[in-house]
Amino acid sequence: MKKLFVLLLIILLLVGCGSGGSDDVLEIGERFFIAEMTNINMNAGDYVGRTIRYEGMFRNLHWEATGEDYHQVIRTAFGCCGNDGIVGFEVYLGDIPPLPNDAWVEVEGVLEWYEVGGTRFLRVRATSITELEERGSEFVTA
Repeated sequence: MKKLFVLLLIILLLVGCGSGGSDDVLEIGERFFIAEMTNINMNAGDYVGRTIRYEGMFRNLHWEATGEDYHQVIRTAFGCCGNDGIVGFEVYLGDIPPLPNDAWVEVEGVLEWYEVGGTRFLRVRATSITELEERGSEFVTA
């Protein structure tokens, strides 16, 4: 019985440690990228306020109706018309300068809600964004 208790304690410590320490960053990897992003979107209340890190293509968008510039870090996936689906988050840069369209980046920041015209949206408030030389999978299926 004592050995079983020690084994369970070790398992709980390993599972509960996550990435460890105060660096409690949720890393979204290549494998199951869509599934992890979907889970975050469907259970946003469990993730808002957490720091996340992931890689993807940087996109600059301009909304003519408001004159606002928006930025995203995304990957592509199957969509309604072929490979036109996008998976990722809008990224608020603050004082970080935007990167070129389609640059492969790693973004880290805090997931937050923001509101436009009475509608809430999720975004990542970037604390860092780094252009990477090696690209990951631009197109994801899982």
